[in-house]
Amino acid sequence: MKRPPEHARAVIIGGGVSGCSVAYHLAKLGWTDVVLLERKRLTSGTTWHAAGLIGQLRPSQNLTRLAKYSRNLYATLEEETGVATGLRLNGSISVALTDHRWEELRRQATLAKVFDVEANLITPDEVKALYSWLTTDDVVGAVHLPGDGQCDPANIAMALAKGARMRGATILEGVKVERVTDDGACVTGVTWSAEGETGTIKTDVVINCGGMWGRDLAAQSGVTLPLHACEHFYLVTEPIEGLGTVPSLRVPDECSYYKEDAGKMLLGAFEPRAKPWGMGGIPEDFEFDSLPEDFEHFEPILEQAMHRMPMFQTAGIHTFFNGPESFTPDDRYYLGEAPELRGYWVAAGYNSIGIVSSGGAGMALAEWIDGGEPPFDLWDVDIRRAQPFQRNRRYLKDRVTETLGLLYADHYPYRQPVTARGVRRSPVHAHLTERDAVFGETAGWERANWFATERQAREYRYDWAGQNWFANQKTEHHALREGVGLLDMSSFGKIRVEGRDACRFLQRVSGNDVDVAPGRIVYTQMLNDRGGIECDLTVTRLSETAFLLVVPAATVVRDMAWLRRHVGDEFAVITDVTAQEAVFSVMGPKARDLMARVSPDDVTNAAHPFGMAREIEVGMGLARAHRVSYVGELGWELYVSVDQAAHVFETLLEAGDAVGLTLCGLHAMDSCRIEKAFRHFGHDITDEDHVLEAGLGFAVKTGKGDFIGRDAVLRKAEAGLSRRLLQFRLTEPDAMVFHNEAILKDGKVVSVVTSGNYGHTLGGAIAMGYVPSAGESDADLLTARYEIDIGGRLVRAEPSLTPLYDPTHARMRA
Repeated sequence: MKRPPEHARAVIIGGGVSGCSVAYHLAKLGWTDVVLLERKRLTSGTTWHAAGLIGQLRPSQNLTRLAKYSRNLYATLEEETGVATGLRLNGSISVALTDHRWEELRRQATLAKVFDVEANLITPDEVKALYSWLTTDDVVGAVHLPGDGQCDPANIAMALAKGARMRGATILEGVKVERVTDDGACVTGVTWSAEGETGTIKTDVVINCGGMWGRDLAAQSGVTLPLHACEHFYLVTEPIEGLGTVPSLRVPDECSYYKEDAGKMLLGAFEPRAKPWGMGGIPEDFEFDSLPEDFEHFEPILEQAMHRMPMFQTAGIHTFFNGPESFTPDDRYYLGEAPELRGYWVAAGYNSIGIVSSGGAGMALAEWIDGGEPPFDLWDVDIRRAQPFQRNRRYLKDRVTETLGLLYADHYPYRQPVTARGVRRSPVHAHLTERDAVFGETAGWERANWFATERQAREYRYDWAGQNWFANQKTEHHALREGVGLLDMSSFGKIRVEGRDACRFLQRVSGNDVDVAPGRIVYTQMLNDRGGIECDLTVTRLSETAFLLVVPAATVVRDMAWLRRHVGDEFAVITDVTAQEAVFSVMGPKARDLMARVSPDDVTNAAHPFGMAREIEVGMGLARAHRVSYVGELGWELYVSVDQAAHVFETLLEAGDAVGLTLCGLHAMDSCRIEKAFRHFGHDITDEDHVLEAGLGFAVKTGKGDFIGRDAVLRKAEAGLSRRLLQFRLTEPDAMVFHNEAILKDGKVVSVVTSGNYGHTLGGAIAMGYVPSAGESDADLLTARYEIDIGGRLVRAEPSLTPLYDPTHARMRA
């Protein structure tokens, strides 16, 4: 056995395709002092039995970018390393058996054009011409991606490993990492065992590419890595005469995929209810192992395949395989540095798309490690989206029974998970349930998305047009615009920053000036060195030395990590206090009338102007009332300690009868916010979007002194903006827009919709999206002809640089 070194610049744990890719790309960046440790043999966990499909089109532009990088990299590896990768660009076909699936495929084809992936809509007859073995009498339509392909997964990993070795990396098999060591704040090394020997490698960079072993290894270090193995099935026929080379085929309505494999046909499944595996841990000797057959579980898939592909009625079965793969609670993998421990990096949880993802993911992570920041926006797969509770094994076991099948389910907008629900609840959850709330989930929080009427089913019925809650949203929207609505926003992330240097610290990480009088609320962003937006928040000064930061529910972990990374030597204590306070939003033109009924305190504009927070009495309790609004109307957010939350909520409901109070959900709030062109983090603004191009220059004060991103803001202001975030109103009142639809400017595709919803006051769907603007005046931008492609239908869109609703903000300042 070759003994591992005593020191390395980086240690990679796991020798599957993910670990080998990270090693290859770090070595390519000049990190020759890299060690990869594999507990058994390379590829012996999941990689060796992967299907090896190379599908370029992913749900977002940057994930597609990573998949395309993988395909292009794999095309060159054989020449570089001499290891045959088996890559064949034989294309892929996805077929629709329902109108709803056909709508989804048409939308995907449009998205492919934007992402520069060749995709062609084809008829059932054209499907038959490309795939003569297929029964097409019930096929509605299909999309053909000729640049897709398939490969030999194990050899891809071996080629990456050889390429890493060629550049100086050390790859050792049969060496198990027992533990990652740390000093309480940063990684210090790993301890290992092999053939009865033990040792330590000192390093300050560890990358967990441990696949289904990764969760428990991470937990030893207090790192949250929520993934769970599931049994994953496929069947391979005996050789079929005349099969030839055919595209890989996906029939998502039957939960199945097909690929030609050395003259045989492989049938794989993403069944609606999966079988979790390894709940009690993975056997120590697990290596190139398969799991027990469960033909009864697979039989419904095979029965449909016998109709779809009649060859399965007569072909013999060569292999019936069942092997474990890792799945995550949201079907997206994890990439990045763990927020709990500096130097602990992760690339794991690939949800059965590890081969097509790992090439690009390895590149992106290596550049992130080397440069200290991601090469582009990777929030979709950022490890910082994981919530601490999600490491719970019962939660993961329940959730992954669903997420495996969701890969091939209809990807409707607003689709909510049905498993592992109810983990995080507001103090008034029961009150909302009694009043027919229909809940969605964000970061584990149960949030009222809409309220059902008396005879209406309290459930989502999904569609690509207006869903069953569309009329409910309209009613709630108009209550916020014309009367008064009450929203439970207790899921808001709340971070307290306090101490002698709290103000100085926040001034350094905030674009806006937060050195204000106690009681003032400041809207700001935290920027990176490129001027991109890392956090979008309000900062309320509570006292000379204490501040409350309010952030989206989904970004608390990310924002806490950003703050802790940058606090440096300043004396400031950073605490997540999200669970300590409930938040009730009282919004609408009659909000002041309601507030006056529940509180003896003066709520006039003179006494409590916009942008001010102060403690008031509500009923027999106390609340800190923040005069802000995310819906664009007069309103207050009431922050109430959890012990008084139910009383304050009941007080608002009782008094609300006299002013027509309506309980509202987050769908109505989003409808109102998009009419106001308020940005949504993760969609309209990301760490890749410059704050000036996002139209948020008003929240940046370069004259206050130095802060992170200031130089980038000044450079951009001098050089001019290369793109602008526009708001659009679609001119056809029945058109629905959600996210990622193509934006055409003067007949040319220039961008995608970052977010969309229906604007019930404006009378049409409202969208936001960036468009190129270099050398153009505002007038030039606004006089261009814009259209939005909705599943192949071009709909005129009216652009605006100012909010289409109440552009002077007079209503919320009333």
